Amino acid sequence: MKQLLSAAIILLTFLSCKQEKKFIVDTAFTDSLLKNFTPSALIKQNDYDLKFWGGRIDPKKHDEVSESKYAGALAGRFGFLGDINDLRSADSILHGLDAYFNYTQVGPEGSLIHNAISQHRFLQADTLLEKARTTGLRKYQSAALTFDVDFELGRYRVAEDQLKTMAVPTDYGYQFRSSKLWHYKGNVDSAITAMENAVNIAKDEVALKQSALSNAADLYMHNADLESAYNLYVQSVRLASSDMHSIMGIGWILLVHDKKDSLAEKIFQFVHSKTKIGDPLYKLEQVAEQRGDTVLQKKYAEEFAAQVTDSVYGNMYNKYTIELYTGILNDPAKAEVIAKNELSGRATPQSYAWYVWTLFKNNKKDEAYKVFEQHVSGQPLEGLELYYMGKLMKSLNKGYNAQQFFKKAQKNKYDLTPGMMKDLEIQLKEE
Repeated sequence: MKQLLSAAIILLTFLSCKQEKKFIVDTAFTDSLLKNFTPSALIKQNDYDLKFWGGRIDPKKHDEVSESKYAGALAGRFGFLGDINDLRSADSILHGLDAYFNYTQVGPEGSLIHNAISQHRFLQADTLLEKARTTGLRKYQSAALTFDVDFELGRYRVAEDQLKTMAVPTDYGYQFRSSKLWHYKGNVDSAITAMENAVNIAKDEVALKQSALSNAADLYMHNADLESAYNLYVQSVRLASSDMHSIMGIGWILLVHDKKDSLAEKIFQFVHSKTKIGDPLYKLEQVAEQRGDTVLQKKYAEEFAAQVTDSVYGNMYNKYTIELYTGILNDPAKAEVIAKNELSGRATPQSYAWYVWTLFKNNKKDEAYKVFEQHVSGQPLEGLELYYMGKLMKSLNKGYNAQQFFKKAQKNKYDLTPGMMKDLEIQLKEE
């Protein structure tokens, strides 16, 4: 009798623990962060640099050092505060310098390449890189920039060859880029290891360490290890409060795992008040989606689209506007145009998958499947694209193929919107 009673107690305890909700985010930390937020030392240093180098610029003559440093500070402020006009101003200064020195200085061209990549102007970056090579890039700089450009343009084999020439395990740039390549290949564990190597190599370089920490956290999120992701996001924010990306990462965990939508909303609104990037509006749209509030969801989606489809942003937000125009905004024709523009800028398996999705949503199933077979089938994809392809396969009555895509998407489910996650669960139950 005692044994039966003990077994019953153990079973009840197990069931109680199983039913108990496990929260990841420490709300005391988030409350303190929002309440006591102050600009980080990185932002203060950036402000100083802007004033110092701006004050040394003589409008009557060009000074490469002062103007390059000032342009770099503008690009840095874009990273902190998200005003795209800062990046465009930096480009204007650098183009002026480049022309003044008759395109003989590598410095301005290297910075222009980085800025073009930040703006998803990858073909422009490729053209600038060709010019920089004739100017005379150092071996490491050439390999690094070539990797960056070719990787974004989908020239993965060339990018990998360039990476091999940089293969020094103690080099931050090598480990950071290795992580990107491993991620593309679908080996997330190796990608995480490489990015964590970059964290360790950065040591006391706050900006470098913070970048590696937030990227490693994103990889853990992609791998559905939200606790590890949260811990790294917190580490990054503790290093410098300017990391709005990590703050939003914490908000995302609150939304999709802890189911604390009000606190997640508060975090996204906070980031929206501190930066001009469109990302918090997109996250607020997803808060509304989680709640099933289609009116508010559409409101945020329209605000986000109105901001990021401005020509000044180029193709920076195509992935997200395609999702919205094939979803809550219900304008798949516009999504198809955006997908074509994306393909003209970079033709990768991912961008082809977005195009396939827009064709499918425009009732062009046969054309969608043809493009899928030619450019997407058998290629590495991430959660969103896997979900898209699963939906296409199901519509074509290819049930087995659909389930294979859905199962793979489940491994990266936190890459999806709340509505997609719910739908994915339904699709998997129908197996």
